[in-house]
Amino acid sequence: MQETQILSTRPAPPANAAPRHAPRGTALVFDACHVGVVLRAVLFVEAVLGVGAMFGAASVADWLAQLALLTGGALPATLAWLITACSLKKTLQRLRVQLQYAAGVVLGALAGLYACAMLVLAGPAADNPPWAASAASGALLAALLVTALMLRARARAPASTAARLAELQSRIRPHFLFNTLNSAIALVRAEPARAEAVLEDLSELFRHALVDQDEFATLEDEIALARRYLDIEQVRFGDRMRVQWVLDARAGTARLPPLLLQPLVENAVKHGVEPSTGAVAKLRIRTELRGGRVVLTITNTLPTQLQRAQTPESGHGIAQANVRDRLRLLHDVDCDFSAGEHSGFYRVRISVPTS
Repeated sequence: MQETQILSTRPAPPANAAPRHAPRGTALVFDACHVGVVLRAVLFVEAVLGVGAMFGAASVADWLAQLALLTGGALPATLAWLITACSLKKTLQRLRVQLQYAAGVVLGALAGLYACAMLVLAGPAADNPPWAASAASGALLAALLVTALMLRARARAPASTAARLAELQSRIRPHFLFNTLNSAIALVRAEPARAEAVLEDLSELFRHALVDQDEFATLEDEIALARRYLDIEQVRFGDRMRVQWVLDARAGTARLPPLLLQPLVENAVKHGVEPSTGAVAKLRIRTELRGGRVVLTITNTLPTQLQRAQTPESGHGIAQANVRDRLRLLHDVDCDFSAGEHSGFYRVRISVPTS
């Protein structure tokens, strides 16, 4: 007789199996590879130059002339600091936090010397170049930038913890667990293999919710987790729910905060499928690579006005606000999130860089 392993745990991986994720090293305290960081750094340095140019300006025209001259030296130096810090990202990540901070300050001093050299070439500082003052100014500005980036990096930890707890709470809601177990019980005698699959999907959802998560997950991993959730709900809703997957294999390596996609799919089921009694509700998950960006869209049909009125619960946008905040923490301004009705459907659209 063929044995089945209902409610069985997955076998332990072999001792020589490679870990799914590489071991974590020291956290990178400042990351200069984000577009938002570049914009803020340039604007910050320009603001400092603008204030400094006021001290020696006799008129607005004189101030603009001095600001243009200082910008000609400071802007290339600022970009050089950002490019160098971004290029050395993997090297800096291996250092302790104190050494990373010191490296940022030293690079800032070198950038200050580079700015002074640019002014010497321009002519005004050729007679008596302020090498020491330029190096000190560059080091100070770099220290302020690194401190700001360190504070931003530290802000990720509590935000990720709170988000994880919120997603865990939504994932183990009693009605979802009750419905899943009810579906599995109904299938045990008629379709034991399918009942086992439902319970395995449920255990996988709990495993992802309870284990420690990395700073980011791949879109491919998030899709796999969402599939398990929808497989469970498909048993409950049957022909009432029709799921369509339109996936671009090239988009699978895009980075997302962990446990991000499943609550969005859960929202689509809760607000698009559950109220649509007596009609087929459609749900589509689409991924697409467009140039250097990955676009993820989740589309679901909308219930009628009467069905909406009969629904006791209405959404408060908490899950979407959570997703938006976590995306900004990971990708800063280099991401886009939108949600709302579109062409008779409800659509959630996420756009992130490929890496």
